[in-house]
Amino acid sequence: MRKWLYSLVAVPFLLVGCGDEPEVETLDTAEVPSIIDVHIQTAEQLNTGETIQLAARVTQDEEAVNDAKEVKFEVWESGLRDEGEMLDGELTEDGIYVADYTFDHDGVYYMFAHTTARGMHVMPKQELIVGNPDMSKVLEDTSSDSMEHDEEQDEEKEEEHNH
Repeated sequence: MRKWLYSLVAVPFLLVGCGDEPEVETLDTAEVPSIIDVHIQTAEQLNTGETIQLAARVTQDEEAVNDAKEVKFEVWESGLRDEGEMLDGELTEDGIYVADYTFDHDGVYYMFAHTTARGMHVMPKQELIVGNPDMSKVLEDTSSDSMEHDEEQDEEKEEEHNH
């Protein structure tokens, strides 16, 4: 009699366990979005005193990204990143974002194209040679290719300031 009673209790549990399981998305089945690709289109050799366009083309799977949340161009003279400028890029066409800029003296400069689009942040860096700089007077650029280094420097400066 007990076996029969256990059977009556066990059968419903077995039937519930054999039902259709909801489909759970795992890393194996989840679709990973393609990486945002940012190509800086500003020439590496520029003239002093001329207004030029800082430009970057943003794509994903080789298709233009016209809906970037933000494209900002950070420009600084080598060795003087703390004195750099941040300029908002504006969409022109086919995923190309631009900002006008004029270099007022010869030098070696660097530019990040900070790009946030479709949940990703990409920031390619490019060296810019403006005019005919005296390379013996150009300061070494000690900035890294990421924001982490600068955040650490900012924290150190803040700690020094608070002491």
